[in-house]
Amino acid sequence: MSLPDDLGVVVVNYGSPGLLELNLVDLARTLPGERVVIVDNFCDLADRAATTALCRREGWTLLAPGLNLGFGAGMNAGARLLIARGCRRLLLLNPDARIDEAGVLALAEGCAEDPQRILSPQIERPDGSLWFGGGTVQIGRGRTSTRSGADSSAPYGWLSGACLMIHASLWCWLGGFDERYFLYWEDVDLSWRCVAAGGSLVVRDDVTVVHSVGGTQSGSGKSALYVYSNCRNRLVFAARHLSRGQLVRWLLLSPGYAVQVLQRGGRRDLARHAGPLVLAAARGTGAGALLAVRSLATRPPRTRQTVFRCLHPVGEDS
Repeated sequence: MSLPDDLGVVVVNYGSPGLLELNLVDLARTLPGERVVIVDNFCDLADRAATTALCRREGWTLLAPGLNLGFGAGMNAGARLLIARGCRRLLLLNPDARIDEAGVLALAEGCAEDPQRILSPQIERPDGSLWFGGGTVQIGRGRTSTRSGADSSAPYGWLSGACLMIHASLWCWLGGFDERYFLYWEDVDLSWRCVAAGGSLVVRDDVTVVHSVGGTQSGSGKSALYVYSNCRNRLVFAARHLSRGQLVRWLLLSPGYAVQVLQRGGRRDLARHAGPLVLAAARGTGAGALLAVRSLATRPPRTRQTVFRCLHPVGEDS
């Protein structure tokens, strides 16, 4: 078994050199170092030094910005470099996600069969329970769902950014991740733009990734950045992709969604950090609401708004 010569892997890291060591080393040793790109968003000097040493030891390419670019911008930077080096199939991977060589090969073959689709594996927690087997945006409830029965290939589907395989031509056609999200919901946005551009989404239930959920967040519970970003970006997504009436409904449902996000880290964690987390929820909801209201005031009525950049035609290399 060998991975294709046109496959590249990009991982966006933030303060997680230990996870890179644990989850990526075995897989990456099956690829030339120039086809493994680590984008190390700056966390602190100690983590930067450890990540630099690991990349040097393994021969990986390191992109080391002096600040935190965010998930989407980091992935875009890594993908640009791999495409410039001739990679036509891109594996986008979280540092807390572990996939074996056979799984990558299956995703890569599926990508070659249909370059106009984005593929995801089935994602499990370390205890074997299902974390992601499909996702849908529940328009009427103003939120996303990954519960049993959620189908990414159905209308309003989406794929998790924890592990994605995408052809370079489709990536360029879509313009990569929308960097204005910074963190969270950019995978939902990319999924919707893919379908709007004529592509499709597939979850391969015969391929499994083990995902240490929350492994990239230090400590227990959810961070203030997690809470802020989810509350804000939900409304950013709605403003860019939903009708006026749907957007108004999502605005009205925002307080309930904020409560749901606050509870994701557990009630005990919320009780310990209630002040900062509630403030983050309020700030995120307010920032998203401001963008949503501006959208309502400036765009003409439409049944659905979808924005994407057409850069290159989708298909095999010319």
